[in-house]
Amino acid sequence: MATYQNSRYNMALPSGSGGNLVLIKTLTASSSATLSFVDGASDVVLDNTYRTYMFRFINIHPATDSADFTFNMSADTGSNYNVTKTTTYFDAIHAENGTDSSVNYNASRDMAQSTAFQIIARECGNGNDESTSGELYLFSPSSTTFLKHFIANTQFYYSGNYSMNGFGAGYGNTTSAVDAVQFKMSSGNIDSGTIKLYGIA
Repeated sequence: MATYQNSRYNMALPSGSGGNLVLIKTLTASSSATLSFVDGASDVVLDNTYRTYMFRFINIHPATDSADFTFNMSADTGSNYNVTKTTTYFDAIHAENGTDSSVNYNASRDMAQSTAFQIIARECGNGNDESTSGELYLFSPSSTTFLKHFIANTQFYYSGNYSMNGFGAGYGNTTSAVDAVQFKMSSGNIDSGTIKLYGIA
């Protein structure tokens, strides 16, 4: 079950970034199967009010060890989260003991015209002190002309005492307006954590 908090304020972005962050909605997980942001529901704005939206993940803690943190988009106000996507995914990894480090493209985590949920952080640890944080940018979701590009960057505890920095990007291959976004784990619930939705003015 998710708890909800709504608050609007401006947060200055670095000089030259082109705007301010406007907090639209905060969702807090509590053994939640999903966290969903649906335009027009519970004070969520996900339309042409802003050209760019940012989701910020803060200490997402999975109930199940080694579960993937994923997302999908909807073009029918959340009735279905099944937008067709073509994506890429790679990550940088470093072991706590310093014995292993690498940068890897993960072909098993990318998509080619798939409606499945896209992985944005893989095999996340569920120990008491383990979590995932990061951001996802969604560009012009209300456009009826262009595809729906997104970029995600996450930092998380990868099962087995590793720090991992994950990079996912791609596009929703639809010219329909995207009006809802949902987050979930590939297995089990989101035990705790916060996702904040911002519009970039």
